[in-house]
Amino acid sequence: MNLLHRKLCSSGKWADYVAEELPRRLEGFELGDNVLELGPGFGATTSVLAELAPKLTSLEIDDASVAHLRAKFGDRVTVVHGDGARMPFEDNTFSAVVCFTMLHHVPTTALQDAIFAEAHRVLRPGGIIRATDSQLSFWFRLLHIGDTMNVLDVSTLPDRLARAGFAEVEIEHVPKQIVTFSAVKSG
Repeated sequence: MNLLHRKLCSSGKWADYVAEELPRRLEGFELGDNVLELGPGFGATTSVLAELAPKLTSLEIDDASVAHLRAKFGDRVTVVHGDGARMPFEDNTFSAVVCFTMLHHVPTTALQDAIFAEAHRVLRPGGIIRATDSQLSFWFRLLHIGDTMNVLDVSTLPDRLARAGFAEVEIEHVPKQIVTFSAVKSG
């Protein structure tokens, strides 16, 4: 992340927005007893999820963010340093996998697809993936100058999730703003 992006995502204003918005994005979804969060960054989403999930594990690739999250959440959240494209978890472990506003930081579509496949692998049968991510706009592009920005292509997302093994794919899309999606691991 570039400096401007880091300042925004670590701000109290962003944390307040997430605290208000995230519960709405999760309405109607049963996360179950053991939730995996991918790419928590500064932990704004983690703060909300820690109140909703009986057991929460957060997987973060950035060393500094891992240290920050461990200090912030202590034993309330299990923070694991690792890569979402090669998750260090057993098959069929989690009741839900969630990720919020992080997939555009994954540099290639192939790595995003590897994350989808790994999410499917670590989910229990009947488990869900629930995610949101920003869509391309002028302001979003400005925020990412000198930063990784690989926006999800909504038109290919259903097929990509199906190739990872998911069923019951649902997508909500507001062009130039946000895409929200969910899918279920059959079985």
